Amino acid sequence: MKTLLVRSLWAFIVVLVFIPSGFGAADSSSEIPIPPASEILSRLSAKHPRLLVSADELPRLRERVRENATLKTWHHQMTEHGRSLLTASASKYEIPDGLRLLSVSRRVVDRVYTLALLYHLDGDARYAERAWKELEAAAAFPDWNPRHFLDTAEMTHAFAIGYDWLYDYWKPEHRAMLRQAILDKGLKPALEIHRKKSGWTRSRHNWNQVCNGGIGMGALALADVEPALCGEFIEAALQSIQLAMREYGPDGAWAEGPGYWRYASQYNVVFLAALQTALGSDFGLGGIPGFREAGLFPLYMTGPLGRTFNYADGGDGTIRSPELFWLARRFQMPAYAEYQARVASPQPLDLVWFDPDLLSSPSKPLSPHRYFRHAEVVTFRSDWTRREGVFVGFKAGDNKANHSNLDLGTFVLDADGVRWAVDLGADNYNLPGYFGKQRWTYYRLRTEGHNTLLLNPDSEPGQDPSAASRIIQFDDSKPERVFAIADLSTAYAKQATSVKRGLALLNRQQVLVQDEVSAEKPINAWWFMHTRAQIEIAAHGRSAILRQDGKQLRVEIQVPEHARFSVMDARPLSSSPQPEGQNPNKDIRKLAINLPAAAEFRLAVLLSLDPGAASVKREAIGVLPLSNW
Repeated sequence: MKTLLVRSLWAFIVVLVFIPSGFGAADSSSEIPIPPASEILSRLSAKHPRLLVSADELPRLRERVRENATLKTWHHQMTEHGRSLLTASASKYEIPDGLRLLSVSRRVVDRVYTLALLYHLDGDARYAERAWKELEAAAAFPDWNPRHFLDTAEMTHAFAIGYDWLYDYWKPEHRAMLRQAILDKGLKPALEIHRKKSGWTRSRHNWNQVCNGGIGMGALALADVEPALCGEFIEAALQSIQLAMREYGPDGAWAEGPGYWRYASQYNVVFLAALQTALGSDFGLGGIPGFREAGLFPLYMTGPLGRTFNYADGGDGTIRSPELFWLARRFQMPAYAEYQARVASPQPLDLVWFDPDLLSSPSKPLSPHRYFRHAEVVTFRSDWTRREGVFVGFKAGDNKANHSNLDLGTFVLDADGVRWAVDLGADNYNLPGYFGKQRWTYYRLRTEGHNTLLLNPDSEPGQDPSAASRIIQFDDSKPERVFAIADLSTAYAKQATSVKRGLALLNRQQVLVQDEVSAEKPINAWWFMHTRAQIEIAAHGRSAILRQDGKQLRVEIQVPEHARFSVMDARPLSSSPQPEGQNPNKDIRKLAINLPAAAEFRLAVLLSLDPGAASVKREAIGVLPLSNW
């Protein structure tokens, strides 16, 4: 037990300090000035609800739900969920991994939102009574697990919505209990961290937005009855959250990957939206460069199969974010709303923020290709409409970014309705030292666990964990040949003097991956592509056919002449004992190329949607030096 507690505490500490240095870090001179707490609270609406939706808006929401077909369907689906909650047991204080109460906090958030909104839409008191049972149980918890403060922030969020949205239903003693729980278990512990200017208050990643946003909801809910504490927190949060919001700049991307874009943006948007409804202003935060474009990121990171380019600690599931509806309305960006309307598995805020007017006319067509600066990520696609289309995600970036893997140069590929090149995603966060000293011992986080180059495998753990790299060229001016080139030299500085990777989408159906490496002495170089496909290598070893779901993809080495493919398991090259408990990567294989003694080489691999065709001539695809691309 003592060992588990030490590991858990270490993981918590590392998560708090494991922050990105990034490119173009926030400049303190560009901070938005925040008025004093007294001026902030002078704007406070006296009515409840005032968080995200007002009492005046509720009748209009009920009318929209009655009249709009989409909202009718979503309301029906949410009602089914709400009815199932009526007989479910209230949540209990459970920390199954010894560190996180987070799953419980999120369950309470979901239940309170669902039950409170259904009460307002349907007028059925059973929903309010069931919400009280949930809140009463969580109010009696010994704490909201402040050692892992995300848990505390999310639970405070749930209580803020329960207190505010059902304010007129509660008896005075109910309100008093909810207020005390928010103050003692959420707001006061958060203020102590702010007063010390420590931990998440100084971070530039998702912890900042979740903690400031979740506790900020509680402060806005109670600001009329606890103005001193709530005003102090809101003022501090408005200053602190700017650090993280500037990470969206300049193009709306998120260095922690699409999954953490959703988590960070969820709380960022909820806080700004509540500031607007409670105070009538977000104090200029919505104008921070890159925030307007933030909704573009999940659109471009999602391929035709609904799977994301899941770099960093993330899964590849579809990003479903009601916050896109709010961003669409706030910035008049219909494309955000169109995307969310297609993918929504409706949540309460989908109903609150859905605006039929944004979908009444088609939005301006988006370019099929995009380069996101700062995060240094590129996506290409053959088109936006066909499930069978080609989609490629390719990244450079910063190995120091929060939740990063050592994956500079990696890529994913969708084509013909199949994901051929996969990113394995995160491993178990509870593995020893996952966010600490053992992080780079785990296969999925190491360089060899990604679709990139590994130079001198004995040089642990592959790429330099402190390296940052850029996309040095991006060109989508010619539809038949769009490309990006990344300079990865800093990631391999101990092994080589120059490492560059170019990736091109050719004629909307072929993908060329080309590497150029120079070193002072011969190195042992490996090229990897992880796949769930079955792999058949031709007798000469220079081409392979990948088969999956009845589809085929041809992969062919263009240069050098002596290079050959092999097939490997998705496991470390090293024969030394590996840390226990890792994901076994079942049904995953690696298509590999090994150049065991090369000081300078160009390696070009073509992936083609036409597996029946003869080998493509080099002249036809343009295997030229990257400097001539």
